[in-house]
Amino acid sequence: MASWSEFAADEPRLADEIRLLMQQYGPGFGYLATVRADGGPRVHPVSPVITDDGLWCFVIDSPKRRDLERDGRYALHSFPPEESDDEAYVAGRARPVTDPATVARLARVARAAPRGDWRLFEFTVDVAMLTRRDPVAQPGAGRPQMRVWLDPRGAAPARRDPLVADGRRGRHGFDTRCPAA
Repeated sequence: MASWSEFAADEPRLADEIRLLMQQYGPGFGYLATVRADGGPRVHPVSPVITDDGLWCFVIDSPKRRDLERDGRYALHSFPPEESDDEAYVAGRARPVTDPATVARLARVARAAPRGDWRLFEFTVDVAMLTRRDPVAQPGAGRPQMRVWLDPRGAAPARRDPLVADGRRGRHGFDTRCPAA
């Protein structure tokens, strides 16, 4: 599981574009999917905080917080822009942040209510995806341009491709730096 800063160091342009979509309305805004106790999905709007050193989220006492505390898997999707159907997606694991200095620093950055019943989580990045669509094309015309990054430290690839160097191979066995079709 890579931190946001590790992902951004590996793919700075992709990380910048995802950050822009997540913060297009000022503070971060997206949809957080968590895993309910029965295994089903739960989706809620959140305000993620993206800094140079991490992807964070303050989560109030709620079912989604209990989901993250029990099963840290998450997916975060950007709110759609008004002028296009572009989208950003990040998924991985959430882990509670207990260091008081980190919590205080991020609370200042995000202007989190000091007495709120929230907890800070750091989101690791297993997969990041950006999809761009031509805003002037007819709906359904043309293919979207997708870029996908998979944490190269994930599980071993299912098959070997002699044309792709092992250091650039994601857990699904393909080169993570090539645009997806």
